[in-house]
Amino acid sequence: MLNRSRKASVSLILFVAPAFALYVIFLVIPMIQGSYFSFTNWDGLNKSYSFIGIHNFVEAIRDDANFRTAILFTAKYVVVAVILQNTIALLLALLIESQRRAKGMFRTIFFMPNMLSIIISTFMWVFVFSKVMPALSKFAALKFLGISWLGDPDVSFWTILLVSVWGGVGTLMLIYMSAIQGIPQPLKEAAIIDGASSFHMFRYITLPLIAHALTICIFLTLNSSFKVYDLIFALTGGGPARATQVITMNILEEAYQRNYRYGYASAKAIILFLIILVITMIQVSVMKKREVEA
Repeated sequence: MLNRSRKASVSLILFVAPAFALYVIFLVIPMIQGSYFSFTNWDGLNKSYSFIGIHNFVEAIRDDANFRTAILFTAKYVVVAVILQNTIALLLALLIESQRRAKGMFRTIFFMPNMLSIIISTFMWVFVFSKVMPALSKFAALKFLGISWLGDPDVSFWTILLVSVWGGVGTLMLIYMSAIQGIPQPLKEAAIIDGASSFHMFRYITLPLIAHALTICIFLTLNSSFKVYDLIFALTGGGPARATQVITMNILEEAYQRNYRYGYASAKAIILFLIILVITMIQVSVMKKREVEA
């Protein structure tokens, strides 16, 4: 019996070791190095650098107007994206689960955008907004389609959200559908017999019993929205005039594209990490308490 348990432990270690090694090499070690360099003035190229304490953090928070603008835009994007993606995904899940036929077809249709590469699908949308929409505005007499979808700061925010929702709803929808399918059927039937309306069914039965799915989906959308880069880079490049620049783009610009201040960019990355850590911890703890209450 003891030999079997040892063999099981060895097998487990052998299976986990490669993934753990990759995790340490590509995540843990770079994070430790980045944390160290955030207290230096290293430019990412030369071997010589100096330890400057918390100067990078003070400069980023107090003196960097572009970084503050990127934080505000990212916060605005995160709030609206999380609400829209989860609301639409939940509505789609409820609508599809209420259908008796063609559930598989609808699941496939709404999940298809997730099967495409973000860059490829985003370039497709760039073509739509820059070529197709202006053509429709001319030939179909739909003048409102001729607006600057990617060049107007006010419009480009909603354009980014449209593409974000289109590409992110599918996965969330499947999670919500799985949670809805796990609700006991006798409970639904009892509520119907008692005369519960559709709204009361959703409010007092469906919503409390899918609270765990809400926690997961909001956590996923918070995490991905804070770290968004490729979608906005491919759509607007952070423009016009930095109006759609998110924190990740500001960090990479600081480190590699313009200023080559790797230590300063590392400090900004640490600030982003702390923001995500605090917000996700609060979100998970609050929603876990609601799960227990439900």
